[in-house]
Amino acid sequence: MLIPRQKTPDLQVETLDNGTFALSGENSERGTVICFYRGLHCPICATYLKEFEKQVPEFAARGVKAIAISSDSAERARAMADKIDAQNLRIGYGLDLKKAREWGLYTSTSRGKTSIGIEEPALFSEPGLFLVTPEQTLYYGSVQTMPFVRPHFSELIGALDFAIKNNYPARGEYTGEV
Repeated sequence: MLIPRQKTPDLQVETLDNGTFALSGENSERGTVICFYRGLHCPICATYLKEFEKQVPEFAARGVKAIAISSDSAERARAMADKIDAQNLRIGYGLDLKKAREWGLYTSTSRGKTSIGIEEPALFSEPGLFLVTPEQTLYYGSVQTMPFVRPHFSELIGALDFAIKNNYPARGEYTGEV
């Protein structure tokens, strides 16, 4: 389990148009938003990533970089980027499912073709959204067991504004006896 204020696992994936993404090498004022998505087969992911794409400039204005990552192949990731008309959002692909588990993501098995007629991979990770500080510690994290009911990016931006204004610390860091 990832713990707020503690270092996250390192993360390195290839991106479609920006070379290799390495979390340990990110250089941003306030951190990186990492959105793990299920893959091209998921119509909810496409809608979610379209919203993320729209909000990337808002994150950048606050000193936060953004990336969306899946275990899809480069070809499937490119198809998703085309589908959402990605201009600002970095798209990472080839996420190793062992690495996904390190991040606390759930794994699902294929159920065949989805409602949009695209075959699910044999195994893929379920969604997760994380804000990682420049020091590579966890500030915010949310994971789901299925594609529904995801955090809204506009709400995360509002929370980020509050946190910046009030120097609000990451919460959920206590690991002692209860």
